[in-house]
Amino acid sequence: MSAKRAAGYCGGALLLLAWLSSAGGLMRQTVDAPAPGTPVETNGTTTLAADVHAQTLRLRNRLAAAPSPQEPSRNPFAFASRAIPDRRETTARAEAEPPALSAPPLEPAIELIGVAESASPKGPVRTAIISALSGELFLVKEGETLAARYRVGAVAADAVELNDLLTGSVRRLALRD
Repeated sequence: MSAKRAAGYCGGALLLLAWLSSAGGLMRQTVDAPAPGTPVETNGTTTLAADVHAQTLRLRNRLAAAPSPQEPSRNPFAFASRAIPDRRETTARAEAEPPALSAPPLEPAIELIGVAESASPKGPVRTAIISALSGELFLVKEGETLAARYRVGAVAADAVELNDLLTGSVRRLALRD
């Protein structure tokens, strides 16, 4: 160990001892207990309590006379309100009107937009890709139902046959060129 290092250790030890001895030399001061005496008289506490009570009553009266919040006149999340028909009116109207002749239901606007073919051990399986006017897209194979109205009969490479479950007719959709 060098002399410089030994002098540094001794100096540090002396500083530590000086610090510890200075803490031991301090005396604790005791706090004198207050002399038991008479309670201090406060001035105006009764008037302050009466003033707070009067303000409380005034606030309650103002809140009772305050206008109630109004319902918002516009709902930004609803586009338009719909009138809900009264059930009694619809049943009475339905009984009053004579039954109309049943017209054939309108055929939904659907279009064949493609045919996909995949290989299987039994042979190629074709899937018809049909688009509806409402924006729906149907992927159907032979024997499946489409829009709860049609049953897919046969899927060819460029056409599909749909059996109408309501009328019993056959509708053929072909790919456009």
